Amino acid sequence: MPNAAETDEWLTRVFSASGRDSLTEAYDQWAESYEADMLAVGYLNPAVAAGHVGRHVGDRGGRILDAGVGTGVMGQIMHVMGYRGLAGVDISEGMLAQARARGVYDDLRNRMLGEPLDYADASFAAVVSIGVFTMGHAPAAALDELVRTTRPGGHLIMTIATRAWEDGGFRAKLEALESDGRLRLTEVTEPYRPMPLSPTEGALTTRMFAYKAT
Repeated sequence: MPNAAETDEWLTRVFSASGRDSLTEAYDQWAESYEADMLAVGYLNPAVAAGHVGRHVGDRGGRILDAGVGTGVMGQIMHVMGYRGLAGVDISEGMLAQARARGVYDDLRNRMLGEPLDYADASFAAVVSIGVFTMGHAPAAALDELVRTTRPGGHLIMTIATRAWEDGGFRAKLEALESDGRLRLTEVTEPYRPMPLSPTEGALTTRMFAYKAT
């Protein structure tokens, strides 16, 4: 069985990845054990996100984009909750293979957040992105495409790591999107520890945000 120390080795590798290629390679190699490894560190983001999706996304038949789908844990949870029309993007083919095997997504694509996404404007009733907006992963600029593809009145639900809020430019980006009238904040949690059992990352905090597209 995985233990927290073994998971930390993977976490160190992905958080210290020097670029897209090394990050993709790390996730490809981690894909088969990722879900069990994250359980070993008490990973909380999917549970917290599920509460927010259930509270804010009333249209269970509308399309939902899982941005940074990973192994598809979040999609599996949303499917159990009754949501259909699930789509997902990720940079790792290994992760996408795990997500595809769940049989709950009708559209999975290898795409890089921060680059143009090949979806039409206002394609989704909601966009969910957990564990993605942290240092060394998807940039704040990725929010432009996520907002573009969310329909007016739809929701964007995401985690943003505390250390990326200022240093990664997420605060400035979201304030600009609000000032431009494209988003409205509807809920944000207090900081919480998404991996409380991790020996090296257990003190890391994040917040869950819910925005409404306008």
